[in-house]
Amino acid sequence: MSNHLSPAQRHAARVLAAKAAAQSKHGEQVQGSAYELMLAKLINDKQRLKAIKSIQRKIELKREILPDYQDWIDSTLQYGNGAQDVVITTVLVWMIDAGEYKRALDIAQYCMVHSLALPDQYARDVPTMLLDEIPGAYLEGRMSGPDISPLVAIDTLKAVQLLTIDADVPDQATAKLYKALGYAQIGKVGNAEVDVDVLTEFIASRALEYLHKALDLFQGIGVKKDIERLERRLKKAPDTTAQETPPA
Repeated sequence: MSNHLSPAQRHAARVLAAKAAAQSKHGEQVQGSAYELMLAKLINDKQRLKAIKSIQRKIELKREILPDYQDWIDSTLQYGNGAQDVVITTVLVWMIDAGEYKRALDIAQYCMVHSLALPDQYARDVPTMLLDEIPGAYLEGRMSGPDISPLVAIDTLKAVQLLTIDADVPDQATAKLYKALGYAQIGKVGNAEVDVDVLTEFIASRALEYLHKALDLFQGIGVKKDIERLERRLKKAPDTTAQETPPA
């Protein structure tokens, strides 16, 4: 089959996807020709991805193929009743890999509301995956670029926090989120050093609060040195000249 859906196929998929989403029942498997079409495409795309060794090239391919799934996603989010759907749960993970965080969180919310499981190979539930992957993207420097400002990064991480706040997840996963939130406050990515002396007291205090929460949940989260540096900053004389607007 071709790598992309034709305009005629996309139109048919849009109509049939809405019908399939509306008629499929919670807890059952999605049925219908629209789902079969998307499932066949998913299998084909997974084979293409498996043949690529480069992580970066895999990401580029995901960005290329994701638009073909948009009609199915839109129909599912608008009309879906929570039927089991390996297409949408797989695409959720691909969205995160491709840096499409807002779209991923919309899909994740639907999956969590309806208790949809990720495909077996991911070996995690949706909230744990979100806490692993999106904060991890920030900490590894992948949540950056012209379309993702520091404020957008913080908003994205806070959206993850809001979505997972009541979820039963491993403490290490939540600790990673708090670490990312703390580092995002001060603009730290990866192992880069940040001059904490130029931070306002508000920002230093906010970052310190998040990092303490991370450490309380998981002693091995790797924030002790930054906590010490921020505490030394706050022991110094108040900064009366900085008028910086806090990022969050």
